[in-house]
Amino acid sequence: MILGYSRLYEPDRIERALPDPSAARALLARLRPDIPGRLAAVAARIDDSDLARRSLDATLMGIARLGLRHGGFGDDPHDYHNEEHVLELAERRQGRVMDQLGIAVLPAAKWLALMIFSACHDLRQREPRDVPGPVGGNEASSIAETFRILDACGFHRGHDRGMFVALELMIAGSTFDPRPAPAPGSEHAIATGGSLAKALGLWLDTEQPDWHSDEHARNGERLARLSADLDTANVGEPFMFLADSALRLCRELQRKAGRRLDQPVSGPACLSFLGQGQLHYFFDLHRFASREGEQVFGPTKADNAMRVRSVSAALELEFARRPPDSGEAVMAAFQHLSRVA
Repeated sequence: MILGYSRLYEPDRIERALPDPSAARALLARLRPDIPGRLAAVAARIDDSDLARRSLDATLMGIARLGLRHGGFGDDPHDYHNEEHVLELAERRQGRVMDQLGIAVLPAAKWLALMIFSACHDLRQREPRDVPGPVGGNEASSIAETFRILDACGFHRGHDRGMFVALELMIAGSTFDPRPAPAPGSEHAIATGGSLAKALGLWLDTEQPDWHSDEHARNGERLARLSADLDTANVGEPFMFLADSALRLCRELQRKAGRRLDQPVSGPACLSFLGQGQLHYFFDLHRFASREGEQVFGPTKADNAMRVRSVSAALELEFARRPPDSGEAVMAAFQHLSRVA
């Protein structure tokens, strides 16, 4: 559509194994029969149209493929980027926005795009090939696969161009850069640190200068900011959810790095991530990108700030005199401190 990534990444064995909504529903019926009904309830809150039906099909295809590729249905389980992350976005976080702001705050098509985003933005987590610019290879390849999912669910690239463009920009904007933000005015200023969505419009100004005249692109850029806020809304959820997400991502990062949690080699990495790393994420990298996200999740983030500082300081103190024996020891200490914070 706008960025051209859909032509760069070919289908893999997971796509071939689940080529259509029927195959996705069959897998879920066998392995997670609760999921179709839970996501159907989200769609029913939004609309009962043909668009809602097709959007639900796309969401179910996305969650089934993610679960088979990286979640609990296959042989490469990820602790964070899996089917449960889809549910926490579509059910808990999007549901919270709906409850607090009301369904009427967005047209049905935009709510449905957010639902599809929840299932499709993390489809690929091991893509070895990046694309030029700030969009990550995982995100670019997820865009390509999402387009094929939409095709399989009865969306047409001409008539439904708005949905394709919206998801293209939403998934691109979910690229998360954990490095510190560059100095203002530097040549890398677009790579802002944190979610790309905050600077997506600035990047589009250089890559696609006419994007402002494209209504679908304008809508997609706005939805990209809201979807990025949903993706990173753990900062603005009850502290138990924030702590749990940190533990899950810590486990995933250690697994991907090949470090066993019961061995000393994982201790310093877990301490860094769960200690100073959480401070860096919460206070330096995370910024709300949409007014809706800040309105709904901002007050709880403010409430969490003191707890994040307290747990980080206590964790550092716990291991100040003696390095941790293992990553498991650090995670157990973090979990205990989070419960009493």
